[in-house]
Amino acid sequence: MPAAWLHDVGYSPAVAVTGFHPLDGARYLRRSGWPSEVCRLVAWHSAAGAEAELRGLALTLADEFTPPPPEAAAAMAWADLTSSPAGELWSVQDRLAEILERYPPGTLVHRAVSAAAPELVAAASAVEAGCGICQPI
Repeated sequence: MPAAWLHDVGYSPAVAVTGFHPLDGARYLRRSGWPSEVCRLVAWHSAAGAEAELRGLALTLADEFTPPPPEAAAAMAWADLTSSPAGELWSVQDRLAEILERYPPGTLVHRAVSAAAPELVAAASAVEAGCGICQPI
């Protein structure tokens, strides 16, 4: 899944415009000719809508990129949330804890991830159940 490899490209200083990496990355990929399905997954990865709302970018995100199908979004969230920043296999709970530790309480990312955590855990659980993966969430 190319989107899983590319989902954080919006963090690059060469790509960042709004400071909201899912939107910045998706825009960059669109300009670079990537298929719309990849751009949509990057734009909406890991419940990006929650952070977009807090940043005042929800309408912009929705206007520019149609949300991907729920199954694809769940697979994307699973891929994002079962990998450590160094690419190691992690549980979703460990990954969410790492994100919440990296971003202090009160920051947009901390607030968005806290709000979206139940949705993210449910999405990852559904993917693992559908694939027969036995890994602690």
